[in-house]
Amino acid sequence: MEILGGPLYAVAGAGESHGPGITTIVFGCPAGLKISREAVQKYLDRRRPGSNKHGTPRHEADKVVFLSGLYNEDHERLLSGPSIRIEVGEAEFQTEAYEEGYTTGEPIAAIVLSTSKKSRHYDQFAGSTGEVRPGHTDLVKYHKSKGFVDIRGGGRSSYRSTISDVIGGSVARLFLVEHFGTAILSSICQVGPLKARQSLATHFDQIIQAPNQKVTTEEIRTVEAALASAEIYSIDAEFAQEAGELIKKTRIEGDSIGAAVEIIALNVPPLIGEPLYQSLKLRLMGILGGLHAVQFCEVGAGADIVARRGSENNDPIRHTGYQTNNQGGMIGGVTTGMPLVCRVGFKPTSTIVKPQLSVRKNLDEIDFKLEKGRHDPCVGVRAGVTLESRMAIELMNAVLMHQAQRLDTNNFELF
Repeated sequence: MEILGGPLYAVAGAGESHGPGITTIVFGCPAGLKISREAVQKYLDRRRPGSNKHGTPRHEADKVVFLSGLYNEDHERLLSGPSIRIEVGEAEFQTEAYEEGYTTGEPIAAIVLSTSKKSRHYDQFAGSTGEVRPGHTDLVKYHKSKGFVDIRGGGRSSYRSTISDVIGGSVARLFLVEHFGTAILSSICQVGPLKARQSLATHFDQIIQAPNQKVTTEEIRTVEAALASAEIYSIDAEFAQEAGELIKKTRIEGDSIGAAVEIIALNVPPLIGEPLYQSLKLRLMGILGGLHAVQFCEVGAGADIVARRGSENNDPIRHTGYQTNNQGGMIGGVTTGMPLVCRVGFKPTSTIVKPQLSVRKNLDEIDFKLEKGRHDPCVGVRAGVTLESRMAIELMNAVLMHQAQRLDTNNFELF
């Protein structure tokens, strides 16, 4: 069973790259949170194919449709969402989806249809003599499923399946910002050998003049605008321009390139997370490191701490709080209230045009050459919003777990 988060807040998804659509169910959101389709759609717009000129040439509108879990006494507002129409034989069924309402505490269901499919592009991978793309899941999934595998676009292994991550993460973000003012941002910090000279962590270190100081909404929006206006989603505009040119050159050469992304959560509530088997550090490294094509995940100062001494790496503490943030906002898997800082590294996109050594699914050796397809030359370009969403899911689950340990008998009264 594949579920993100849990046990108190979790997201389940279903759907393949070239299937009819991606279905999402969000469990455990407390009642009373206001959700609009527009608020969730803005994050899906960042994730969708075609949203960045350096990503895949596949274009999808990726409009979310809410089917359950919301209610509004203003039924006209609630039911002003997209119309859903289904034809079965000569019969036709039509209904209206939800546009805006409040969570009821029941599961939230959503669907995003797939409308830009070119399934014939994948004929060369079909059957026992189908060819295997090096670095992709073709071989292992074929044999794992005893041959009953959807070859179109990678099936469930496609990055398209992360639509569910973004929907579930969007709900969590709305909850976290309403209760704590928490904001989650990401910035591409490396493409191939090119490294950004500015980072989100450093930028906010300069803004936060005192421990536990909240970052204002205005400051967050300023950074979001800078990220969105760059050539690729990065706080370092000069680096973004250089990286964009490198990605373009790599695409022309028929190859792909890797990238690293920094993720930061601001205004994080302290004391959430557990110290060992449910450590927030463990869960974040797992959920971020487990995303498609990710090969490493760092927390705080990351790999740089190996060359340090304890006297250099320990964060000094005064009565006002931690004075530095080498630990990345967590001590022993429990949040300190300082910004959560993680970085992940993506391998180069596996599917490339350049010829490679490979096999057929029956293990006959071949010289592989891709016949058709539409792919990201740098998968990290569109990944930031998914990483942000996954972090939000884990933070919300940790908040609810923390609250569950603080019993208030006033919450158990009916009359």
